[in-house]
Amino acid sequence: MYKIKCDTHTHTIYSRHAYSTIEENVRAASEAGLELLTATDHFSAMLWPEQDFRNFQYLSNMSGWPRLWHGVSLLRGAEADIIDLEGHLFGHGIPVTHGIVGYAFKTVKDLDEKILGGLDYTIASVHGKAFTEGASIVQKTEMYIKALDNPHVFILGHIGRSGVEFDLDEVLLAAKARNKLIEINEHSFHIAPQYHTRCRSIAERCAELGVMISVSTDAHISCAVGKFGKCSEMLEEIHFPEELIAGRDRAHFLEMLGKSGVATLTEDDFKEEA
Repeated sequence: MYKIKCDTHTHTIYSRHAYSTIEENVRAASEAGLELLTATDHFSAMLWPEQDFRNFQYLSNMSGWPRLWHGVSLLRGAEADIIDLEGHLFGHGIPVTHGIVGYAFKTVKDLDEKILGGLDYTIASVHGKAFTEGASIVQKTEMYIKALDNPHVFILGHIGRSGVEFDLDEVLLAAKARNKLIEINEHSFHIAPQYHTRCRSIAERCAELGVMISVSTDAHISCAVGKFGKCSEMLEEIHFPEELIAGRDRAHFLEMLGKSGVATLTEDDFKEEA
């Protein structure tokens, strides 16, 4: 079995349909022998019926988290919804004029910039695909490529189960050119059988094109953190090159994050234990 030491896509109770706290997830990561964990709660209209900055202060205050906790390096992220064919992320077009205690900001930014700009990286995913209906393959391919061009985006999330048709090679090569990652998501293997074939074909093409991947659990409860069983089994079956798995250890994942230009973190950032 591949040794994957980083879980780069996980959720806490903030996501509302997940069930564990951040400490429960970090403890689970430690018990699983992980070197690195990223919390990537949903940044999406699915959380709240009104889109007020105050609803997202959980994400805006992650600087209060330790970088090293129970021996695990902890990164601060979000899984943001792609919301249109231009590849914009949730929060685009929603101006933030006031802070959480009511003071007016001197500089008004959109919600996506206000939140995502303070995180280590963002996963860009399609959840509700209604906006893609009637769009051409070219448009949907460009949607993903434009999302990759977002300076906060490091990973394209679960493209194997988005239900969106696109030109796979174009998107994979765009990710490669930008030093960004394609996600192979354990949760996808537990939803419906049709996703297994699609995820496998994406992994095979990544191997053929030399595209780096992020293997993650997409855990919505702590007991799932760090458990990559079906992903690892599939990757071994197709003889996927281990050197293309960014999260095989912390050093390689952070190296890729730096190459992408999304964030630069060094060993010095993880010296102080909580």
